[in-house]
Amino acid sequence: MSVKTQVKEAVIIRFSGDSGDGIQLMGNQFSTTAAFYGNDMISFADFPAEIRAPKGTLAGVSGFQLHFGSREIFEIGDTYDALIAMNPAALKKELQTLKKGGVLIVDRDSFSEKNLKLAGYDPSEPLLSKLESLGYRVYSIKVTQLTQLELKGLKLKMKEINRCRNMFVLGFVYWIYGRSIENTKAFLEQRFEKNESILQANLKVLSKGYYYGETIEAFIHKYRVPSAKLPKGTYRNVRGNEAISMALVTAAQKSSKRVFFATYPITPASDILHELVKHRKFGVRTFQAEDEIAAMGAAIGASYAGDIAVTATSGPGMSLKTEAIGLAIMLELPLVIINVQRGGPSTGLPTKTEQADLFQALFSRNGEAPVPVLAARSPGHCFEITLEAVRMAIKYMTPVILLSDAYIANGITPWKVPEVSEIPAIQTDFGSVSKDENASEKYLPYQRNEHLGRPWIVPGTPGKQHRIGGLEKDFHSGDVSYDPENHEHMVKIRAKKIDSIDIPQVHFELGTVHSEVLLLGWGSTFGVIKAAALELQKNIDVAQIHLDYIHPLPENLFSLIEQFDWILLPEMNLGQLAFVLRGKTSAPLRSFSKVKGQPFKRGEIVEKVLEMGVPLKNQHTPPK
Repeated sequence: MSVKTQVKEAVIIRFSGDSGDGIQLMGNQFSTTAAFYGNDMISFADFPAEIRAPKGTLAGVSGFQLHFGSREIFEIGDTYDALIAMNPAALKKELQTLKKGGVLIVDRDSFSEKNLKLAGYDPSEPLLSKLESLGYRVYSIKVTQLTQLELKGLKLKMKEINRCRNMFVLGFVYWIYGRSIENTKAFLEQRFEKNESILQANLKVLSKGYYYGETIEAFIHKYRVPSAKLPKGTYRNVRGNEAISMALVTAAQKSSKRVFFATYPITPASDILHELVKHRKFGVRTFQAEDEIAAMGAAIGASYAGDIAVTATSGPGMSLKTEAIGLAIMLELPLVIINVQRGGPSTGLPTKTEQADLFQALFSRNGEAPVPVLAARSPGHCFEITLEAVRMAIKYMTPVILLSDAYIANGITPWKVPEVSEIPAIQTDFGSVSKDENASEKYLPYQRNEHLGRPWIVPGTPGKQHRIGGLEKDFHSGDVSYDPENHEHMVKIRAKKIDSIDIPQVHFELGTVHSEVLLLGWGSTFGVIKAAALELQKNIDVAQIHLDYIHPLPENLFSLIEQFDWILLPEMNLGQLAFVLRGKTSAPLRSFSKVKGQPFKRGEIVEKVLEMGVPLKNQHTPPK
């Protein structure tokens, strides 16, 4: 046997198979091990909405893509260096994205006549031999048979034995990329500590797969990806939903207030609840309501009672919460509403990603009902932007909408854990306002502070009784008022409060105002736009600006973008932010839309910029 080890700067692996093949588990475990080896990375979980889609069909294929390397990684990658296909359907769906000469690992036992037909292949054709002739590095392994032989004699059902196939494949992939199996062994020992037979079965098969690479008589290529040079600090892997949960726990500790999280389970936001229920001893209370409307109402009640109130949902749930969001705006109570966006409209694509709820966040309420809207750009960024949403809600006494999406929610990246001492405290005492000398001795619940926020008073506070409800309020007393002048005053001051929020000025991620072309974005497109910009910089002077604050917008945004003749704005919608910005500026915005339930690829953005006719370096061509 001859083994060659090749050093790679970065590798993209795609695990793919049926929903019951443990694809997400394989991907998660390899991601964890990559982090242990000090690699930077980003992952993408891509699976069907059905719990068990038809076995062996294209519709039932579940995927997990991991891009890891010794340099900074911004996006999941356009093509795969290695594809693990647990059945023909996975191969059929993913093969076109595997690089020529790439590694292809298949379970030969799954390539039965039935499965080949389900995937649309002709069973009479020598499929795997043909792929070898096309230049792919094919490892056709009898994974099912080897797993069954390894576990022969154990008192397990055949169904339980076959479920261990993924550990064989994972062990083999670890061997090819020079990774230890110890982290996964520790994971299995913890997960199956109460089921010794299942634990031993998985451990045996994991080791069998790992050492299979040592024993097969074939020409094997191994690969080594060195650790990345990341800033010094303590790192851990984090998903977007997990980072949001940790931020809410931190908010409870930094404010000395209880966080009350009310929700109704909905994909892809449910994992925020699943994570928060583990941390009740840290000042977090969770409430699973009977529906989205009840969850929103409970959050409003908790805010009125003095808790930091949070609710999370996705697009359909936001639709149901809309009326009560208007109530929270009228009450001027602090509240964080998290929308983990998915493909829509209606039930749409529950497990796929999209950015198409921006209009909903900005406009989908009756009356003049503005709220701040923030957007997370990556899984790790979810931590700081969630804390920012909490601070903003309390400081300005307003609901705040935070937009994430399925790509961020389920994606994994290394996250530098901040020092707790460096996270500022969250001030919650905004109950003091200057007394109006011309007013009566009656408490004035809508007397405003320097931020135009009203007092946050817990019910039962002596001497501070006040009325609350959805009808318009007198601007001083808080009593119901139908006076037209008063209503216009209150509408304008609520809008002014939001417009006056102190938003950090936007800055260039890359380039300057003197660059030739600007790539503008918001939300989860950050990484792929940056990767595209870095590639384009070889031939074009490219700048990048990315927006975390969507409403209000940074005050210096327009003065910057109006200096460019070429601006491309990629969005996973039909151009919603572009539509908003065109109403505020004459800058030459060009919208680039994608609504396929999949994130952008770097090459798509690069190609679009080149199609625009942007002059290359050392060329001077007027814009079209």
